[in-house]
Amino acid sequence: MYDKNNVFAKIIRGEIPSKKVYENAYALSFLDVDPVAEVHALVVPRGEYENILDFSINASDDEKLGFFDCLNQTAEKMGIDSCNMFVNTGHGPYMVQSVPHFHLHIIAGNKIKDFSDFAK
Repeated sequence: MYDKNNVFAKIIRGEIPSKKVYENAYALSFLDVDPVAEVHALVVPRGEYENILDFSINASDDEKLGFFDCLNQTAEKMGIDSCNMFVNTGHGPYMVQSVPHFHLHIIAGNKIKDFSDFAK
């Protein structure tokens, strides 16, 4: 069940400030508050999706296109042509989805802290 009070839902509603990179009708991107590298942005859909599996099954075609447009525009605005992108889904021994709202990480540039800390 989707938690309407998660931090990303509050950012989407404008209740919590963020450093936005790009937004459209279906998604927005903003800088991570605890970056692991020089470039660390998050892309989130505006819709209420818990994880990438929920999004891939239940989002409309327009939402999916809007999400990937936001992803592409974010990379372009940040001037990156090579990066790591990843999504955590759920909880397990090697990953923890810390916010129960689908989000994709874009990570590039010099490492700031150990990546293994990030996946805990």
